[in-house]
Amino acid sequence: MNSRPSLLLRVSALAGLLFLYVPILIIALYAFTTEDRTYRFPPPGLTMEWFPRAAARGDMWAALRLSLGVALASTLLAALLGTLVSLAMARARFRARDVVTLLLILPIALPGIVTGIALLTTFQRLNVPLGTATIVVGHATFCIVTVYNNVVARLRRTSVSLVEASMDLGADYFATLRRVLLPSVATALLAGMMLSFALSLDEVIVTTFTAGQQQTLPIWFLAELFKPRDRPVTNVVALMVIALTLGPILLAVRLTSGTDELHGGGKSA
Repeated sequence: MNSRPSLLLRVSALAGLLFLYVPILIIALYAFTTEDRTYRFPPPGLTMEWFPRAAARGDMWAALRLSLGVALASTLLAALLGTLVSLAMARARFRARDVVTLLLILPIALPGIVTGIALLTTFQRLNVPLGTATIVVGHATFCIVTVYNNVVARLRRTSVSLVEASMDLGADYFATLRRVLLPSVATALLAGMMLSFALSLDEVIVTTFTAGQQQTLPIWFLAELFKPRDRPVTNVVALMVIALTLGPILLAVRLTSGTDELHGGGKSA
């Protein structure tokens, strides 16, 4: 039996890849163009001059530092809360379990504008000034879902006999948590954190409602795109962001690949 995909499937796969990645290739191409205002094709010439210009932009570095700080803080907050919720929900059995699960994953399914308006209204009602802290809270609302989905799936594949054996050998709950459960979910937790970091780093809509006068890197991009000159600078910075987010995503994929056979072999209760 021929296991090779048909020509139609191969062409379809290629078309899908082109649809996804041609815009990124265009960004890379116009990071080197000598034309500073338009996206004329083909570019009139190629140059590296935009790279030092991008590196000299102090406002860009300030926005990048804020984005990295927010991404790190929201990821750590999401890791803590997402892991605790996962431990509580992994094997819980109660009547409203499906409703609670839906409520946990709903923030990442809601349109960002809904989440942004809801957060802005809440902060205003509570007289909380908008700034870095409110951005972190806003990003954590959807980052928690990413951590929760990864960790709870791993916990459900972890054999309950490991926990029972630990308890039978005299370990209390916290010792079992530290020596059995957390090592079992470590790679899933790290993968969830990597994805959360990448999601937070390029978030725009929720940030727009919660940032106040702060300017994260995606907001900086939006402001720069409306300026007629030095447009290739934004393409250079976009390449930087691609490189910055690609590493965590590839590491998350690497950590979660081939884990179906691990941690109890799917004999969970």
